[in-house]
Amino acid sequence: MTFEEYLVSKKISKEKFAKAEPERFEEWKVLFDQMHPESFTMHKKFFLNPVRRKYHL
Repeated sequence: MTFEEYLVSKKISKEKFAKAEPERFEEWKVLFDQMHPESFTMHKKFFLNPVRRKYHL
């Protein structure tokens, strides 16, 4: 699974997220590439919902 596919599964718009917060987007992308998707979800659990609300797909 790629980071872009992960964002779609979490209903987060890649374009909106990358444009509005490029530093966070890149940080998450690098981190995601180093972890299993479930581990990433657990690591960023409390940050996913606010990002989803801001950049809804």
